[in-house]
Amino acid sequence: MKFAIIGYGGMGNFHREKAFERYNAVVSEDFIETAGIYDISPEREEFAKGLGLHVFSSAEEIWNDKSIDAVVIATPNDAHIPYVLAAAKAGKHVVVEKPAAMNLSELKEMYDAAERAGVKLSPHQNRRWDDDFVTVKNIVDNNLLGKTYLIESRVMGANGIPGAWRKSAAQGGGMMMDWGVHLIDQMLQFVKGKVVSVYCDYSYRQGEEVDDGFNLEVKFDTGLTYRIVVDTNCFVELPRWQIHADDGTLQIDNWRNFKVEGKMLRCLIRHDDQLVGVDAGNGFTKTMAKRRSETVEELPIEVVRGDKTAFYRNFVKAAREGSDTFVTRRDMERVFKVMELAKRSSETREVMKETF
Repeated sequence: MKFAIIGYGGMGNFHREKAFERYNAVVSEDFIETAGIYDISPEREEFAKGLGLHVFSSAEEIWNDKSIDAVVIATPNDAHIPYVLAAAKAGKHVVVEKPAAMNLSELKEMYDAAERAGVKLSPHQNRRWDDDFVTVKNIVDNNLLGKTYLIESRVMGANGIPGAWRKSAAQGGGMMMDWGVHLIDQMLQFVKGKVVSVYCDYSYRQGEEVDDGFNLEVKFDTGLTYRIVVDTNCFVELPRWQIHADDGTLQIDNWRNFKVEGKMLRCLIRHDDQLVGVDAGNGFTKTMAKRRSETVEELPIEVVRGDKTAFYRNFVKAAREGSDTFVTRRDMERVFKVMELAKRSSETREVMKETF
């Protein structure tokens, strides 16, 4: 399949340099070929030429090229919809960077256009295959710690909001649009139940017009609470994951550079009649005393490696055969529904109660 890339910044280059190459390394046929790139920046055009890539003079040149099967759209977020609509009209299959759209209404318009044109549209929700995510999901799905009642998912950094257009509200900047769309997608893949309420508090500590972080709490009809925290002004490492279950606790600390490291403890003796209290602050407690080692056991964490080629193997197959993409319309409509409720909740300081 021949792909053209529209928007050749960091993520546009990622698709060619990482995602395409990983895919091509494992398939025996139907390789992905980069037909060329289109970018409005002369600097990015020169960068692409330096890599030996063809540079299209316009998007129309891509639409008119019958040899091109698909496009990757990796422009700023506000520019996604015109390119998606034009690509679909030209009969090109579409991979669009996340967030696919600026809002739920735009998302629906994109999918309607793709369905009318008979082409495949798939937002690049690649973090479904993150090693830390699939490792934690495997532990919960296999009930290793009993019934899970609280999941905490955190992404913390101290480098502020990424620069350029990601600080612009008009262009779809902010951390909910940057990281929230990924973490909410993970949540809805993780939890098989209906959302019943959403509460969110956005952070604007850095004085920008877009959020620099947020604290989101989603409750499900299964009784599970799922918390997502994004903070770009946190100078101390906090756990990436904490899983609270009836019979134990899982914590994942290190998740960068393809490492998954943490600790998982399961309760062996629920009621400890030999528990010794401790001084804590200006008082005494047994309730919050550390458990004796004999009452718990540490379990090994089986690291599951996410398939980094799964997205494109599925997309190429779907485009060729007309089958379903892994990232479905319903998936994305639910993600955007949560994001829109989160925004309303932050603005009104109220819990949004809707079931979907």
